[in-house]
Amino acid sequence: MKFTALLFLLLIPTFAFCQDPMAQNYKIYNTAKQRLATADEIIADLDKADVLFFGEEHNDSTGHYLESLLFKKIADKYPGKAALSMEMFQTDCQTILNEYLADLIREKNLISEGRAWKNYKDYRPMVETAKAAHLPVIAANAPTRYTNMVTRNSLSSLDKLSPTAKGWLAPLPIDTATGVYYEKFVTIMGGHNAMGNLKIYQSQNVWDATMGWNIAQFLKAHSGYKVFQVNGGFHSEEKLGTAAQLKKYLPKVRIINIQAYADESFDNPDWSKFAKLGDYVILTNPKLAKTFE
Repeated sequence: MKFTALLFLLLIPTFAFCQDPMAQNYKIYNTAKQRLATADEIIADLDKADVLFFGEEHNDSTGHYLESLLFKKIADKYPGKAALSMEMFQTDCQTILNEYLADLIREKNLISEGRAWKNYKDYRPMVETAKAAHLPVIAANAPTRYTNMVTRNSLSSLDKLSPTAKGWLAPLPIDTATGVYYEKFVTIMGGHNAMGNLKIYQSQNVWDATMGWNIAQFLKAHSGYKVFQVNGGFHSEEKLGTAAQLKKYLPKVRIINIQAYADESFDNPDWSKFAKLGDYVILTNPKLAKTFE
């Protein structure tokens, strides 16, 4: 009997590894509780929130694995009451995305006519989970041609668009207030001199506002749903960017944000460096191959 119990204890790590073959390549940290956490704890926390942001590095293979894992858990826990929202599809492609989810068109049409990202294979598992479970997917991002307009001609150029085109964006005028988010943006752009004028920052705000607006509109029309929003990390780090814009459109919305990084400190992280960035911080093994370079 003692031998059986000892054998079971010895095999627990093996069982855990079989359950999640990627477990050794990521660490999840709860910044409020200042301790390591699990994916299931994140899902449990979603009971007290409306939107779960996943701020990714676009080429992080482990990050994409975890996105798929989390969304599958959300779909299972909230059947018929979950939705996927994606930076990776633009608002004017919503009809195409809906047609694919309804099994009316082929995947190759979704990819070509829906202007899917070149690394669509990284996001495909989530879309297929939504399709199989008959869950909505929100094409949340602003069409690139309009953010390019802003970069070239400033935010006011959007006023010239038709009513149909404006319907693919957050309501104008879009809030581009400066502050903490602006200073962070200037830093990643290499400083004020490197960034030049405000137009590129205004473009960033168009992305953020449009994603926030679309999530807000969805939640207003679908009470009680849980939304899993996937975007580049900067869009939701410190609950700024898209998360802050969402709060403006839906002040009572409850948000949890995850920030994921393939970080060189993975083996021995100083979690205090990441404490203000997200409710949960995920570090992934930087030695693993990227999905693209």
